[in-house]
Amino acid sequence: MLHFAPEKCLPRLIRAAGPVQYVKCDLRPQAPDVQAVDIMAMPFEASSFDVVMANHVLEHVYDDRKAVAEIARVLKPGGYAILQTPYSNKLRTTWEDPGIADPRTRFAAYGHEEHMRLYGRDIFDRFASAGLESRVRTHQELLSGVDAMKAGVNPAEPFFLFEKPRPSTDAA
Repeated sequence: MLHFAPEKCLPRLIRAAGPVQYVKCDLRPQAPDVQAVDIMAMPFEASSFDVVMANHVLEHVYDDRKAVAEIARVLKPGGYAILQTPYSNKLRTTWEDPGIADPRTRFAAYGHEEHMRLYGRDIFDRFASAGLESRVRTHQELLSGVDAMKAGVNPAEPFFLFEKPRPSTDAA
């Protein structure tokens, strides 16, 4: 498992699940067990990970399409990407303007001074263009046995789960 910007509460739970490998990384690590990795240019081999998690990361990345392409590259076929991000289903398309560089203006535009965009309903097509298929569900559908308050999730928010397709075995 590859985990970008690891939340303080999740590593213990992830390790308890017993992954063969658990790599924590961030662009600017704040802990000694977190590797410095740019999500747009990962040093990992193709098809190296079963799961990539990047919660509330892609809205901070200058080129999210390049980052999602890298995520797809390092995922094994059949692997999953958990890519939670702020999202507005009221926006038909993602709103971003590279000219918005001032933190106060970014806050006014995107709701946070470090965000580069606000995703709209086209988020699924954006991520699919990198080769990931949407498996997005509600938290209730995927995490019905999990206490939302304890886990720190909004049960009304979509659970952004994507899968790297397995190669077709159909003979032509």
